[in-house]
Amino acid sequence: MSSQRTIRIALAAVTGVALLVSAACGSNGGAGSSGSGSASQASSPSAGGQSGSSSGSASASGSGSASASGSGSASSSGSGSASASGSGSASGSGSASASGSAGASWTVPANMPKANLTILFGSSGDAETNALKAATADWAKKTGSTVQVTPASNLDQQLAQGFSSNTPPDLFYMDPSKLGTYAKAGNLWSYGDKLPNKSDFYPALVQSFTYQGQLYCAPKDQSTLALWINTDDWSKAGLTDSDIPTNWDQLDAVAKKLSTDGRVGLSLSPTRDRVDAFFVQNGGYLVNDDGTKATVNSDQNVKALTFVKKLLTDGAMKWSSDLNTGWGGEAFGTNKAAMTIEGPWMFGALSSDYPNIKYKIVPLPAGPTGTKGTLVFTNCWAISAASKNHDQAMNLVEYLTQPSVEMQFAKAFGVIPSVQSAQADYLKEFPDNKVFVDGIAYAKGVVSAPGVTEVLSDFDSQLGTLASGDPKSILDSVQTNLQAALSGS
Repeated sequence: MSSQRTIRIALAAVTGVALLVSAACGSNGGAGSSGSGSASQASSPSAGGQSGSSSGSASASGSGSASASGSGSASSSGSGSASASGSGSASGSGSASASGSAGASWTVPANMPKANLTILFGSSGDAETNALKAATADWAKKTGSTVQVTPASNLDQQLAQGFSSNTPPDLFYMDPSKLGTYAKAGNLWSYGDKLPNKSDFYPALVQSFTYQGQLYCAPKDQSTLALWINTDDWSKAGLTDSDIPTNWDQLDAVAKKLSTDGRVGLSLSPTRDRVDAFFVQNGGYLVNDDGTKATVNSDQNVKALTFVKKLLTDGAMKWSSDLNTGWGGEAFGTNKAAMTIEGPWMFGALSSDYPNIKYKIVPLPAGPTGTKGTLVFTNCWAISAASKNHDQAMNLVEYLTQPSVEMQFAKAFGVIPSVQSAQADYLKEFPDNKVFVDGIAYAKGVVSAPGVTEVLSDFDSQLGTLASGDPKSILDSVQTNLQAALSGS
């Protein structure tokens, strides 16, 4: 551990969402941050991941990977081949037809005993709670079992109490940043490799919930990040679709041009759940491909964080907190920033809180070598090791991860399905969200190892001083602490 910043690793209970997301590591960003927060993500996120499930209400300014609930529609100006605009992840009812073999694979085992299951989860609001209650009621009707669905007021705390008293819920939302801590403590039943639809989950999501070679739980949903542009500000600055940034230099240039009239060109939540996307775009990330070695202070990451610092010191970008806003979405919605980097939870926030903002959504710009990169936020359906109903709980998870049921959730509270066989139906229903779905192919997920939550929270605190700090020194500090966590020290 760093002598300057000793991170005490507490073996405490943990959770999380996003749309997530969130999704989840105690980040102080808005939605789509991974860590505990106030909403369930798809994703790291609250107002701000990805996509994290967490405690309590779904405020747009909380931290955590949250998925926004509700329908969102906004007008956009202009068109771009890679852009999306207009209506977002709309809430609605009804079911979509299942697509793919995964949807047809769910069955009720011949002699599966009836059970009384309990689910504890961080809800983004009534839409998510009601959708989950409806889906579990359908499963209960088909199996003869019962399911008690309880939105958590503080998921971390309630899980800790449940595990300490040996009365945990059968199922609960799990943020990938907390997976290693829970698994190491023996609190989780590892069932993911037993799922008949395992191959249907997106690979990046499978990696997020794999610990020591085992897929512990089924990904619930997901969210990625994209660049949101205020089209009125864009037009007033004399910019057109041909100016949409596809690399860092172009992003810097348009952000400077949009910084006028007391408005900053770009604003981000001050969290690694936004900044890490720049690492990926430069061929770097926090850990190596198998998650065993910290790579925080790699040359790629130092160059990426140096670029972010340049945006700050040049006045092209400001942290959302420096604009007296809770997250990037609020900075964008109040027009204190012309652009932000957020996920699909923004649809609900813009529709409900900032309905007059016109916007366009485009992929995040590529790094200097043309590498595309974004982050994916998610949660999984965790099953307690202490549950006496493992078979029934896993059967419920199989039911909930059918394409048709995941599409019901997408319509109800704005998440992106975790199964690939639902993609065609999802894009048909939500064509404006293609930019987020496309990003899944080149996204990196949340680091999932014991103790990483505290390390990454410390990273967030250091990012707040980036404008006056040294990028390499910050990354060296996080490197030392993260490697210690990965090594179990």
